[in-house]
Amino acid sequence: MPNVSLWTKVGVAIQSALGAAKTITAITKANPGVASSTSHGFANGAFVLLTIQGMTQLDNRVFRVANVAAGTFELEGENTSSYDTFTSGTAEEITFGTNLATATTLNASGGEYDYEDTTTIHDSVRSQIPTLAAPVNYTFENIWDVADAGLIALKSASDNKVKRAVRLTFSNAQKVLFNGYIGATLLPVGTAPGKVTTPVTIAMNGRPTVYAT
Repeated sequence: MPNVSLWTKVGVAIQSALGAAKTITAITKANPGVASSTSHGFANGAFVLLTIQGMTQLDNRVFRVANVAAGTFELEGENTSSYDTFTSGTAEEITFGTNLATATTLNASGGEYDYEDTTTIHDSVRSQIPTLAAPVNYTFENIWDVADAGLIALKSASDNKVKRAVRLTFSNAQKVLFNGYIGATLLPVGTAPGKVTTPVTIAMNGRPTVYAT
């Protein structure tokens, strides 16, 4: 039987701080990928935000650190075997110190691929290959509570045009993590006589990362 997740008792944690950027000198093409970083100081279970050149599949993504050793750490669960070649990058430890307590619904849009026609004069059926994927947007509908710490933090990020990492933790321990720009006005919306709500949109940068526990 699948490990069913329910939209109940879901934790929404928001980045409240980033640690000092630690220089990464190499990332292996392996399963999982191993990053080399002198004196990184990360502990197993820490979450880090990567800024990567070369191995672009990892850029602007959040990962959990595993199997820490002197000067290296694993990107838990990430198979980098077929990724591009790493050239440079950094890792910053994320503090998820703010919680959103007002979300009622969550919707995703985007992620669809554009396609390039590759049909030749010899084909009898058109062919195509995927090119770029559309950016993914997450939209939260929230109870309008201007005292909620999560809404306040998201509004501040929106006003300052800065990215924030977000972690969703379901009651069965499954997790989704992503990083992106915030759109939040904290303006009240709705229809009488229903509750007053306010939307928050997160434009994801990079791909999401998921964990079973």
